[in-house]
Amino acid sequence: MADAATVRILVTGFEPFGGQRVNPSWEVARALHGTFIHGAAVTAVQLPCVFAKASQALNEALQALQPHIVLALGQAEGRSDLSVERVAINVMDARIADNAGDQPIDEPVVAGAAAAYFSTLPIKALVVGLKAAGFPASVSQTAGTYVCNQVFYALQHALAGRGALSGFMHLPLLPEQAASWPGPALPSMALAVQQAGVSQALALLAQAYPMGQSDVKVSGGALH
Repeated sequence: MADAATVRILVTGFEPFGGQRVNPSWEVARALHGTFIHGAAVTAVQLPCVFAKASQALNEALQALQPHIVLALGQAEGRSDLSVERVAINVMDARIADNAGDQPIDEPVVAGAAAAYFSTLPIKALVVGLKAAGFPASVSQTAGTYVCNQVFYALQHALAGRGALSGFMHLPLLPEQAASWPGPALPSMALAVQQAGVSQALALLAQAYPMGQSDVKVSGGALH
């Protein structure tokens, strides 16, 4: 079992999609690449927003790095905080086409595999810790059915039973994205704040590893 000095953290982010020129998940991830957080080394990898390639790119990164902690990041327009995802489901049901023009509907992420996987991160402890540090955060009950959920599911499937801490966090739009978004105004969060918040989340996870951390029993549910 690794000690703090050798803990490897993988952070993934996505390339821009949906006609956008930037994706906060990758901007945050690449800003943290090569840093050390609580003694743990951070490696960032960009994933394509393409159903046919995203899981493969993730699995290649997992095989190459053999990380102890993985935090996958994604963009979620309309959200106003750091959303720590609870569960990934085994379905791809794309509302819009991906960057390769593909739009799978009602297809499994992994044929014949489990219907869902829970995050192995202490999700409520993360939210409590982020809020205590001044960052808006919440538990999310759905990671959607687009490439974010596909990657989240593929991650949990690949690492099931391996003792790693792994999960997914959605990030709000950046201000420049919200300013140019069509339709009603959407919430946003400055890149520096998102980066600091994700860094804080990684610090909390690095502190929890390798012994792990029992999650706290606080309300984080939703009515709908």
